[in-house]
Amino acid sequence: MNDVRRAERADDALRLVGIRKRYSRKGPWALDGLTCRFPRGSVCGLVGPNGAGKTTMYSVVCGILPPDEGGVDLLGEGPFDPFRLKGRVGVLPQDAEIDDRRTSREFLHYMGGLQGLGTGAAAAADEALKAVLLEDRADDRVGSLSHGMRRRLSVASALLGSPELVLLDEPTAGLDPVQARSLRQVLVDHRGRSTIIVSSHNLVELERICDWVVLIEDGVCVQEGPVEEVTGRGQVVDWTVGPGEPPLAALREALPEHEWSWTVEGTGGVLTLRAPGDADLDTSSIVAARILADADVAIRGLQRGRSLEETFFRSETADD
Repeated sequence: MNDVRRAERADDALRLVGIRKRYSRKGPWALDGLTCRFPRGSVCGLVGPNGAGKTTMYSVVCGILPPDEGGVDLLGEGPFDPFRLKGRVGVLPQDAEIDDRRTSREFLHYMGGLQGLGTGAAAAADEALKAVLLEDRADDRVGSLSHGMRRRLSVASALLGSPELVLLDEPTAGLDPVQARSLRQVLVDHRGRSTIIVSSHNLVELERICDWVVLIEDGVCVQEGPVEEVTGRGQVVDWTVGPGEPPLAALREALPEHEWSWTVEGTGGVLTLRAPGDADLDTSSIVAARILADADVAIRGLQRGRSLEETFFRSETADD
């Protein structure tokens, strides 16, 4: 599908349908029918191993690379067009370079002009510098800044003027823990104002800030949805119990629509509850905990759902 197709859902800031892309006529597909969506106003994580196609996807979305097949819809306006979408899309490439000769403020002022901010570019530059904690380096030349400062300045340029859609590739790479935490808060503060898509190998970081996640591998989407749904936080509970075994018959009788599994570990093990989609997991957990207590089975630990990292490695293992 080469023609532009409007998103079927008005609440999508970005939608890709059947995108295929390769770099040579007989080479492997970098994207092989990629179909996924990113809801408006959300902070989204883009997750995948090296070579999964994340950077290629960004390049196709931004119009740097044309897709061989498929369609892209940005903000309900079709594929990227620099005139029609000026100021509405912000991008941070993974290896962004900045002119060393400009000051931080001059660089952002210039970028604001390119984004069509006009007379508001100066104020937007100062606001962006404040957001990434670089107010005190506004008049310093970029060449004098550390790697971490340059990275924050690059992020500031992508957020300049609060564009409707922002694509960030490894935004916290090279930042110390304090700087990374501050930048995560900046992204969270933009939730609702902008749709933020963050590509990162730091899955713990993504889980902290994202409410939507897309997992891609070998150029295809293997899973997407709200973080709670993808990680199972709204449906799965693991209890570490023992010594002894839990009363599975009593649990199944009390919660018949639920799935139960028991994994032996030492003198005890892990009891896993998977609730149906329409169940209240909190209520189900209370019922189960009472049954375990009545059976004198000690609960030594509890985990709700899987971490995003566990989910990612489980998907890789399943594909293998």
